[in-house]
Amino acid sequence: MSIPGAGALPRPTPAYRWLVLVFASLAMFGNYYVYDALNPVVDLLREQQGFSYRQIGMLSSAYNLAALLVLLVGGYVIDRFGARRAIVAFAAVCVLAAAVSAAASSFPTLAAGRFLLGMGAEPLIVAVTAVLAKWFKGKELSFAFGLNLSISRLGSASADWSTSFAAPLYSNWQDPLWLSTGVMAAGLGAALLYWMLERRAEGRFYLGEAAATDRLDLRSLYRFSASYWYIVALCVVFYSTVFPFRSFAIDYFQQAHGLEREAAGILSSLLPVAAIFATPLFGLWVDRVGRRSLFMAIGSLVMLPLFLAVTYLPPGPDVMVTIPLVGSGEVPLTLLCVILLLGGVFSLIPAVMWPSVAYIVDDRRLGSAYALMTLCQQLGWIAVPLVVGALNDRYLAGPENPAGYAPGMWFYTALSSLGLFFAWRLWRAERGQGGHGLETITVGSNR
Repeated sequence: MSIPGAGALPRPTPAYRWLVLVFASLAMFGNYYVYDALNPVVDLLREQQGFSYRQIGMLSSAYNLAALLVLLVGGYVIDRFGARRAIVAFAAVCVLAAAVSAAASSFPTLAAGRFLLGMGAEPLIVAVTAVLAKWFKGKELSFAFGLNLSISRLGSASADWSTSFAAPLYSNWQDPLWLSTGVMAAGLGAALLYWMLERRAEGRFYLGEAAATDRLDLRSLYRFSASYWYIVALCVVFYSTVFPFRSFAIDYFQQAHGLEREAAGILSSLLPVAAIFATPLFGLWVDRVGRRSLFMAIGSLVMLPLFLAVTYLPPGPDVMVTIPLVGSGEVPLTLLCVILLLGGVFSLIPAVMWPSVAYIVDDRRLGSAYALMTLCQQLGWIAVPLVVGALNDRYLAGPENPAGYAPGMWFYTALSSLGLFFAWRLWRAERGQGGHGLETITVGSNR
């Protein structure tokens, strides 16, 4: 059966598709940098502004609350008006949010900046996800997602590295946030370049038929399959574990393990750095062999003991870790091994999880499906920083009482066990008659 319009125009060339990927991913680089720029200044906020751990958690939750309010509408906007316009609009909101945060002089204003960031950053992620699905479906989609995540997480790593390459800025908490504003402004420039590329491609390349947009209707959510909801549940517990841990990680390494700020930043950065290299490799591998639900289960199993290992295993000898052009620092061997393993999990699960949705959801509902998935992610993510912050305050966590951080680590472990359960349920569902091919679809197979 012929596809209308497909014969009249050529498909986009590989070079054009990869250029699209680069500019969309650079917008995500700025997005991730701005979000993680707050992590290295947690101790400064506590010392210079007198914030409690609970208030630090509230800053993270303000972001997630905004994402909850905007994501379903954002998904509809993407489906209705197109990802091209959405990327530019949401990137502009992120620049404004970064500037508000950097200029803040009080907790309410800083919280307002993080709230505004949530209104732009999470829909921006959804828009970029929809772009990749549009340009790469059937063309090594998992590999494209992996590269996008690698560039995005380079933004996270760069925020951690700023403790080294921008060390003079850390005499106060605001200057690092002004740096993040400049980085996001460059990300907005990349979004505009993507807009120009897609605008130029119209009429020159066949980009697929514009399917009728599915009206956003909460009553129709039952139409998503069980496999979709298992992926959503895994997404919720995975991101509710890893990202809140990263929010407190640099401060935790300083207070509980006695690391210097530069060494703590380098150690924290190894989590996204591992993902930078491993995520596209995992994506390429999965494109070749399938077994997507099985890989998600394996990643969940590996993550389960890691937070308790950080808490209870002997630290081991100090190891010098050097990142060229960034800096170096001595870190305990046990922490180094755990963070590298967590980085592997941080690579494997997202590289498989996000593109899997494109195989089990109808194209015309893809933007709303990704938005709904991200919204559900926020439901868990909004609560976890508040819980961990409250546990740290309740048990008087700090350099004089490192054991006070243990309850929070047990909480992360409980979430990890839920992730393993949902990944197992997905694997069981996809092996049955109602499976969508997550275990079998490869680049060389026919869907």
